[in-house]
Amino acid sequence: MSRELEIVLNSIWPLLKAGLVVTIPLSLISFAIALVIAIITALLKLSNFKILKFIFSTYVWIFRGTPLLVQLFLVFYGLPKAGITLDPWVAAIITFSLNTGAYASESIRASILSIPKGQWEAAESLGMTYWQVLRRVIAPQTIRISLPPVTNDFIDLVKGTSLAASITIAEMFMIGQQIVAFTYEPLAIYSLVAAIYLIFVSILTIIQGKLEKYASKYI
Repeated sequence: MSRELEIVLNSIWPLLKAGLVVTIPLSLISFAIALVIAIITALLKLSNFKILKFIFSTYVWIFRGTPLLVQLFLVFYGLPKAGITLDPWVAAIITFSLNTGAYASESIRASILSIPKGQWEAAESLGMTYWQVLRRVIAPQTIRISLPPVTNDFIDLVKGTSLAASITIAEMFMIGQQIVAFTYEPLAIYSLVAAIYLIFVSILTIIQGKLEKYASKYI
């Protein structure tokens, strides 16, 4: 067995473990928070509250217009200058949640806008309140329409967690960097890291397809 192959085989479990223990949980926690942020942001951007609409529009503009890595550095390395020191995990979750929430909010907002206004008017003519229309008529259609782009945002988030290595979180990419520093085999190890990310994303893509089929039939 060649040295390179032996290094690759010995590296599979440490990398996979980092992916399962750090990368995936970090992605899931951040996405759950991001989804709440996205829904609130989308609804407020469509509301008549001008001040809140301006605030949340500005939030989306900032987080969609600046690089995720810069955002991470501002939260983790910049905030201590203002007296706010955060744990790496907390900093990463805050940044990933706000970033993904900004993107997902636009997908949800566009999905709501794609629903004909006549459905709002018809539901209101039946005596439904605004929130009843939103919950019973608009929300189910919004879920079905926004599911593909929002799940794509989650897949992008999984890949984006590799940037957490820059703020000392021992996720999969950072473990790969440590192995490279010890073995001096960057091509083999980074190829392995890429392969594991590809496996994760492929599994998520399959789940995405099944969710879309379910939504098209039952929602």
